[in-house]
Amino acid sequence: FLFLPVAASLLLSLTDLDLYSVANPANVRIVGARNYVDLMHNPTFWLALKNTFYFALVGGPLTVATSLGAALLLNAKVVRFKTFFRTIYFLPFVTTLVAVAIVWRYLYHPQYGFLNYALGAVGIHPIDWLGDPKWAMPAIILLAVWKNFGYNMLIFIAGLQSVPEDLYEAAALDGAGAVRQFWHVTLPNLAPTFFFVGVVTMIGYFQLFAEPYVMTQGGPLKSTTSLVLFMYTEGFRWWRLGNAAAIAFVLFVIILAWTLVQLRLERRRA
Repeated sequence: FLFLPVAASLLLSLTDLDLYSVANPANVRIVGARNYVDLMHNPTFWLALKNTFYFALVGGPLTVATSLGAALLLNAKVVRFKTFFRTIYFLPFVTTLVAVAIVWRYLYHPQYGFLNYALGAVGIHPIDWLGDPKWAMPAIILLAVWKNFGYNMLIFIAGLQSVPEDLYEAAALDGAGAVRQFWHVTLPNLAPTFFFVGVVTMIGYFQLFAEPYVMTQGGPLKSTTSLVLFMYTEGFRWWRLGNAAAIAFVLFVIILAWTLVQLRLERRRA
């Protein structure tokens, strides 16, 4: 269920399998690394790669930071109705992404959207969130942060509750204020939690697909085309399945390399 499909996909990336080959397997030819070479000379691939890194390297840290901030607020002793707020913040994560994206398309509407209405109330001109190449990816990042921070928030809350209270008491006796306790007690003890949340979040964000597929179809001017969306277009719109499999393995190598770097950094920190 795992290795056989992966091996089959790797073999597929070395062929020129297309719609005609699906109709008649005898038309399949082994082309070796030609699909990978073609990708290196395809401007859309490099644009999709840049968009994917933009989304992951901006949206990932923002999601982690938002999750940590929400966890710190809900873990504070003075906060009431903690269970209620945890449920509210977690609801976006368990809501169907396609339905959420459709709703956010209306929120982003340049003329009737609530977001532009709120901006207009403070004197800011309307923004074409999904129609302007400069704003389309930030708009998708904002949706992704709102959609995903609730899951990481619960993990951070669990990590915060595992920090021994004695450490905070000792730090307070040594004269450490709230900020110094956060930097020297909370963050070091959350290192394993940060590692897990960071790895899982970045793996998910490198596989960006549903948000641009529903909201922008990769536009405008391909400014939101991700590697997975590009792979989908090659494989299921143009039926160039060999090219799509090659894109999938390039993405696999990128995610594997990024995860190994995070593992190396975590071991050095430990």
